[in-house]
Amino acid sequence: MTSSVPPEFEHRYIAGEGNLAGLTLLLLHGTGGDGDSLLQLGYTLAPGATLLSPTGNVLENGARRFFRRLAEGVFDQADLALRTRELGEFIRDAARAYNLDRHRIVAVGYSNGANIASSLMLRQPDALAGAVLLRPMVPFTPESRVLLSGVPILICAGEMDPLLPFGDTERLADIFRSADADVTVHVEHAGHELAMGDVIAARDWIAQNYNTDGARSS
Repeated sequence: MTSSVPPEFEHRYIAGEGNLAGLTLLLLHGTGGDGDSLLQLGYTLAPGATLLSPTGNVLENGARRFFRRLAEGVFDQADLALRTRELGEFIRDAARAYNLDRHRIVAVGYSNGANIASSLMLRQPDALAGAVLLRPMVPFTPESRVLLSGVPILICAGEMDPLLPFGDTERLADIFRSADADVTVHVEHAGHELAMGDVIAARDWIAQNYNTDGARSS
């Protein structure tokens, strides 16, 4: 279903059913996508999970994004901070509106969506219960230590990705590890596009890290 509540983002909300209904996947599309773009991926990664899929509020030459950039790979840091705060507010409002468990919301972000998911975790460590970051870059380097206390994070990189600055995957993993997150890195023989191996790795990671009721596995 499509809803105008909460108002910060146009979004798609699909209630879960079955054993995984308690788990919410926050689906964050890449440049040019929208709230429908990652729905099929969400169904595949966690059948029966609740899906919450906002559309980015920023327009770049007609393409939707979650925050502005100054050039390819050069982020507008002021806008990134603002848009990250807006996304955090949206998650809190959506949790109230749809009666979601705030401790069982896991981001699945691709490209631009992965970058704002990383920014959210580094700025608001309690916002998410985990994240699948597909083709992410380093959004920024935190000035002070962040504590994520074992929050699971999967980074899926393409070893031939022409958009990824050299060493960014390792740098991002190190940033999250220094925050005490539980980081897994998966590298595909692929470019910026997703490969089936990414999907399988993400599906297995979700199954490994979350119980059938959507809670963190111990």
